[in-house]
Amino acid sequence: MPATQPPLTRTVEGLELPAVGEWVIDPGYAEVSFVGRRFMLTKVRGRFTDVAGVVRVADDPAGSSVEVTIGTASVSSGSAERDTHLRSADLLDVGRFPVASFASRSVRPGAGGTLVEGDLTIVGVTRPVVLRVDYLGAVRDPWGHERALFSAVTELNREDWGLSWNVALEAGGVLVSKKVRIEVEVETIRSRPRNG
Repeated sequence: MPATQPPLTRTVEGLELPAVGEWVIDPGYAEVSFVGRRFMLTKVRGRFTDVAGVVRVADDPAGSSVEVTIGTASVSSGSAERDTHLRSADLLDVGRFPVASFASRSVRPGAGGTLVEGDLTIVGVTRPVVLRVDYLGAVRDPWGHERALFSAVTELNREDWGLSWNVALEAGGVLVSKKVRIEVEVETIRSRPRNG
């Protein structure tokens, strides 16, 4: 008879959570996107596709942790000209700072989503941020991998990281918004412990 497979989810104080273990981000199914505004009106969207990291789920959910790295040169906004500017020294300066990163400091599960507080480093500047993370569920894919799916959102002021490039508009205001919404969608694969 086939061995009974361990459950992928568990319930802790009424919350459905992923099973304990190390869940590694699948880079083929990971995206960190951002939404800003141009002329203070039009939404401008972009994304980073070079995303790696791990979610370590502890027996006590508050002891869990998250680490993520982002290759800044992977930024894509649908405009080659804008992408070149985003990668330039005016903004992400990918030649000097090829990686942005996030490392959690605390995890607070709750019915409205888990609040993950941590340090976000962009262009060598580290500032605290709080992500609202939603656990979307877990599945076994056709190839036997155990996958857990997460989404997260936060809003930040890019000038807190020194990303202050802008152009004043004749009628008032500025070309690019300071506030940026960050949206994260990832699939993770549970690491299988090595024997021995």
